[in-house]
This record gives sequence, structure tokens and C-alpha cells, in this order.
Amino acid sequence: MSKSVNLYVVVPCYNEEAVLHETSKQMLELFGEMKNDGLINDNSRIVFVDDGSKDKTWSIIDELTKAHTEISGIKLAKNAGHQNALFGGLMTVKDDCDCAISIDADLQDDIHVIPDMVRNFIDGYDVVYGVRNKRDTDTFFKRTTAVGFYKLMQFMGVNIVFNHADYRLMSKRALDGLAQFPERNLFLRGMVPLVGYRSTNVYYDRNERFAGESKYPLKKMLSFAFDGITSFSISPIRMISAFGAIVCVFAFVMAIYALVQKIIGHTGAGWASLMVSIWFIGGVQLLSVGLIGEYIGKLYKEVKRRPRYIIEAYVNEKEKEDDK
Repeated sequence: MSKSVNLYVVVPCYNEEAVLHETSKQMLELFGEMKNDGLINDNSRIVFVDDGSKDKTWSIIDELTKAHTEISGIKLAKNAGHQNALFGGLMTVKDDCDCAISIDADLQDDIHVIPDMVRNFIDGYDVVYGVRNKRDTDTFFKRTTAVGFYKLMQFMGVNIVFNHADYRLMSKRALDGLAQFPERNLFLRGMVPLVGYRSTNVYYDRNERFAGESKYPLKKMLSFAFDGITSFSISPIRMISAFGAIVCVFAFVMAIYALVQKIIGHTGAGWASLMVSIWFIGGVQLLSVGLIGEYIGKLYKEVKRRPRYIIEAYVNEKEKEDDK
């Protein structure tokens, strides 16, 4: 393979007006260095994907595409969610590139390991994962919950790269493989390892967010983790079955105990223990029904086969030339 590759960097954006100018500036500088080193060619692009932002994100992207031939923009018709926006960007560019890198717009992931990712691609790797060395810039709570999330996913049997988010390089054939996954409930961190092909890691230190606010507060983080578990593992349902069996055994033992107490005349009122048992079993049943309902809901979404995203506009240099 030639050293100079056609690289596309896909950047999903949701209300990122505060960081876009700095992100584009740093990315363009990096692209210039990589072109001078012969790593990437002149057709390489930075593609910003506007995920239905409510601020000036799209107008800024549009301005950037007019000012820089290396920048393209994709506008989704409505907010489709981070995973759908990222997937949509990758699927849009997969036929135009040799490889594509996905990265968030907030500059927390170190862009200066991108050349290492490209070199690994040149060496024959189809997938290169960006893995965080440490998370010192995160709060203690976020670090703890993040580590717990990865360990829980691995415990549930999900093949996931520890301390890897959605910062990765994928070759064209890896993207073609990813395109064959038809599910609507996307969890790319679990889907990409299923594609297979040769993979490796590059390591970096996570930076502080340049500006703006995190798009993943606690509520979204918990929802994302729950989606990941229920999309890739049936272990929670099996755990419910196992717990149900344990409760049945415990109930049988308590029935024998109650019968023995009745025979020897040691029975008491037992109101408190009865209430606790009823509320406990009732709570377990409701939790179990809710969990099973989550799986049924995912089946419902898959069966309907609604589009993951709808692209309203795609602005790139080729379209500009065609319009002239």
C-alpha cells in the first residue's frame, strides 16, 4: 500500500458552537503536517456531522466548508443521537476513503495520535483503537463509574476494549463489514470488535474539554450503559432466572420452617416479616418485568426497521465544484 492514504476524519457534533473553530484549526494544522510527511493525500477530509444541533453549529460548519477545501459537512434532519450520527457519517464517507477516523469534537481525545493510527493502518491493521492511558481530567465520580461500566460490560460477556470510547480508525473494508450490521439499536463500541479483522491500540492521555459542556451527564451515561448491556448480552435475563430459582428454593425452605414452627406451637403474628417479603418479591417482579420489557422494546424497534438517521444536507468540495 502506498504511504499516502485518503483519510477521512468524522466528527459528530451536537451543540458544539463553542469548540468548532478551535477543533477545525487544530485538525487543519495536523492535516498540513501529515500531508508534508506524506502520510495522507490532498483528497483527505475532515467531516463534521451536525446531529440536529439547536445552536449555530451548522452555520459554523457551513462557513468552514466554504473557507477550507479540506472540510466537509453533513447535516442530519433531526437529532438522531451520538451513535447514529457517528454511524451515519462513517457510512456516508466509506466509499470515498481508504480509512476513516471517528473522534468527538470536544478535543478531549488527543488528535496528535492520529498519525500513529494512520501508520498502523499502513502496516496492515484494519482497526486501530484509541485507548486512554489515564483519566486524570475526569472527576473521581466519572472515573469510578467509567471503570465500573467497562468491568460490568466485560462481566456480562460483551467484547469491549477497556478505556476505549469511539476514537478509532477503521479501514474501508472494516467499514464495509460494519455496514452489514442491520440493527437499529447501535452500540459501536461493542459492534466494531465483532467485525473482526486485524486490530491494535494506540494510547494517549485524555485532555480537559476545550469549551462547552459535556453531552453525557449522568442520566445519559446510565442510559448508554444500559443500552450497551441489553444490546449485546442476555446475561441480565439469565440472572433473573437464576435469582428466581434461588428465591423459590428459599421459599421452599421457609415453608418447611413455618410448618415446623406451626407443629411445635411457636408461631407468632409475623406481620413485619410478611410485609417485607411481599414488598421484596413484588419489587423483584416489577424489576424483572421492566428488564424483560426493555428487550421486547428493542425487538419492537428492530422489527419496524425505521431509518437510523436522515441526511438533510451533505456539503463537500466535490459538490461545490459541480455547482460552478
